[in-house]
Amino acid sequence: MGQERRGGLASLGQAMRSWRTASVSLLSFSSGLPLGLVWIAIPDWMRGIGLDIRVVGLITLAQAPWTFKVLWSPLMDRYRPPFLGRRRGWAALAQVALFAFTLMLAGVGHHPDTPWVVAALALAIAFASATQDIAIDAYAVDVLRPEEQGVAVGARIALYRAAMFIAGGLSITLAGMYSWPLVNVGLALVYLPMLAITWAAPEPPHTPPPPPSLRDAIWQPFLGFLSRHRALEILAFVLLYKFADNLAQALTRPFLVDMGYNEFDRGVALASVGLVATLVGTFAGGFMTTMLGLGHSLWLFGFLQIFSNVGYVLVAGSPVDRVLMYAATGFESLTSGMGTGAFSVLLLRLTQKRFSATQYALFSSLFGLPRLLSGPVSGFLVDAVGWQTFYWCTIASGIPGMLLLARFVPLGTREPVFTVEPPHQRLPLSATALALRGVLGAVVAASIAAVLSATLEALKTLRTTPEHGFDLVTPLLTMLRPVDVAGWLGLVGLVAVAAICGLFVAAVAAARHGAGVELDDEA
Repeated sequence: MGQERRGGLASLGQAMRSWRTASVSLLSFSSGLPLGLVWIAIPDWMRGIGLDIRVVGLITLAQAPWTFKVLWSPLMDRYRPPFLGRRRGWAALAQVALFAFTLMLAGVGHHPDTPWVVAALALAIAFASATQDIAIDAYAVDVLRPEEQGVAVGARIALYRAAMFIAGGLSITLAGMYSWPLVNVGLALVYLPMLAITWAAPEPPHTPPPPPSLRDAIWQPFLGFLSRHRALEILAFVLLYKFADNLAQALTRPFLVDMGYNEFDRGVALASVGLVATLVGTFAGGFMTTMLGLGHSLWLFGFLQIFSNVGYVLVAGSPVDRVLMYAATGFESLTSGMGTGAFSVLLLRLTQKRFSATQYALFSSLFGLPRLLSGPVSGFLVDAVGWQTFYWCTIASGIPGMLLLARFVPLGTREPVFTVEPPHQRLPLSATALALRGVLGAVVAASIAAVLSATLEALKTLRTTPEHGFDLVTPLLTMLRPVDVAGWLGLVGLVAVAAICGLFVAAVAAARHGAGVELDDEA
């Protein structure tokens, strides 16, 4: 154990001195800037000039490219720009686009007659930003050594959050003191040093060849991962590891309101104590993953983030107690950050370098899915059982993730190894058989997604207008016959889910019949 600890400390010191770690971390600052601008600053700016709140709501749909970025990630695995390599080249192109689009914002938005120009630029910024995220995430997978990943994860998230704050909250303050054109020019200029970092960042020493065709760039990332040992259990773990956290955090603000805490208390707990604790926890999680090993860290931080919800159980059962509430919020945020640090290292390890753009985009989408679903689930669960029982339920919801962890990272394993599993059947399936399985999987997935979405909408309607009863047909028809931008985006999302699930089902069938062994990075 002492030898392992000394080895961990040596790896930590080496990682902190690495230009690979520094470049990956600094580039994450460039990822956070457009997110803060589009998510926070632009809606505030548009409402501040008197734009109708309904139009402001439509402008927020410009965030869609971050949700759908997996759709064009195969292009970035397949094609290579003529300069700076496959990853840095795409990142540089995206940064040039971000510089240009953000600069264009300087001349518009003073009057309510320009909102659609701002909306179009916001959408363009979001698309360029999502493209940059794909490239930078793939670059991190390709260039970082295993001993550098933990340190890089902590630094990346901290710099990402700092950039979001600068482009979001700080920009709003500075725009009030000066003007939005000046603020937007300043934000645009920040991309120039980011472009210099991209140019100076080291190229990965051993880069696998790109997929030979666009078809392979779409198909092989699924096949390459699903041919690994216990691949389906790993995917289930990716969905469930943070589920207890997602449920607990989904309704923290209304929980504190119901418990009698005022605006000041909630602001301190969530915007100050919670934010600092999350950043410290992510830093600590990344650093300790390097020292303890990925396997030990996933187990330790997994248990901590589950049982940290006991603090909310105590808050729910007590009168107003600010010290207890701050302690509970801080400890839950700290352990959540630690779990995120270790989990982010796992995603880097799971991603194959030749498909790092597509696979990491898929993993990050899966990682965000429970957070999307936890809000509606939490609301109905609290309504049924009350806050204290709800938080006990969140603790229980973390157990399946830990049971799945034991399947591919047994307790006591320092560094898990992910290998390709020899197929049980070696007779390959025909293209027709794979296509039929894929189509069936797509239809089933689309049906489930549509019914689930419609059910949530019907339950929401039932709570607001109970006299109408439980109506599942109307939201289903609305989904299939969209009449506005939000509806069309929902339909596009449904089609994307169906396509991805269809590819997934076909890839599972192919992997079980012997395909994908040759795609192992270690082979």
